[in-house]
Amino acid sequence: MKIVIAPDSFKESLTALEVANAIETGFKQIYPDAEYVKVPMADGGEGSVQSLVDATDGEFVKVQVTAPLGNQITGFLGISGDQQTAFIEMAAASGLHLVPLEQRNPLKTTSYGTGELIKKALDLGVKKILLGIGGSATNDGGMGMLQALGVSFKDCNGQEIGWGGGVLSQIDRISTENLDPRLTEVVFEVACDVNNPLCGTTGASAVFGPQKGATPAMVEELDNGLAHFARQVEQQLGIRIADKPGAGAAGGMGGGLLLLPNAQLKAGVQIIIDATKLAEHIEDADLVITGEGRMDAQSIAGKTPIGVARVAKRFNKPVIAIVGCLREDYQVVYQHGIDAVFPIIHNLGSLSETLAKGKDNLISSAENVARLLKLTLRA
Repeated sequence: MKIVIAPDSFKESLTALEVANAIETGFKQIYPDAEYVKVPMADGGEGSVQSLVDATDGEFVKVQVTAPLGNQITGFLGISGDQQTAFIEMAAASGLHLVPLEQRNPLKTTSYGTGELIKKALDLGVKKILLGIGGSATNDGGMGMLQALGVSFKDCNGQEIGWGGGVLSQIDRISTENLDPRLTEVVFEVACDVNNPLCGTTGASAVFGPQKGATPAMVEELDNGLAHFARQVEQQLGIRIADKPGAGAAGGMGGGLLLLPNAQLKAGVQIIIDATKLAEHIEDADLVITGEGRMDAQSIAGKTPIGVARVAKRFNKPVIAIVGCLREDYQVVYQHGIDAVFPIIHNLGSLSETLAKGKDNLISSAENVARLLKLTLRA
């Protein structure tokens, strides 16, 4: 039996490779002689650079960057083996994991560090940039990233505005005069993990703001700020971003990136699928296992498990998802290639306890799935 294990990371608990290793460990207790092929996946968030560096025999480059709260940290990007392509994940500089739970406030967090990573890639002389924008702590429309690359945002008094989603409504003048000219010389692909618009009930603030610390009142303020940002961009630069699919990704970073000359939003998981040659691994497999930290209706909007399942269904392969937890609306995934779903959390505990038990719970759940599979095959 050949089993392909192609999960995403379990955010703030396990990397995609650690998830794959845990699932393999659980399965081996029932199928010790099976052939296991582990393909750590991503959809533009954490783990994307690792997957792409591995796929191209590349290397990591450390970079001093500005974290979401303004403090300095060591971030990173990846460079392909031929030195022609830079791999960047927004989470490395502007990720939610960089902000302690008690300090999460998207009115204040900035994406400035992501712009610094892009500048470093330009300094390295690459011809192509692949930027993954999942896992962000920000809701600033990518304004911080644009500021780092030379775009000016001024208020009605002619003063440069600060950082964070809370100041978007102060934008009065936008100037791209000092935008880094090297951006016109590179191919710029953005791995976008969702297709949400910028604003509204399915926009960045309403859907993703609460997980970044936004209260209902903050969500309304952030949404109004992004709407104002979009109006100013359209009026002053002639670029329409409000209703572009994916503009709401990463707190509006998808929309902000459309101000750059060559940026193209693409399905993040597809970029990783192509780079890792996932289809070649699945073609002769007997079973495909995928997973993510939480499975719900949002999973069908460009998330890793559905991308993996669609590849598997091209070859008519069964797909099992082993996930951290479920929301009530998760059943929609059965219409998109997932055949069975197993959550790993055994009982309720604090968030920190649950995250710490991620590996043990995964091993146990993988073993249970393997036991069920063995019974099915006997029948």
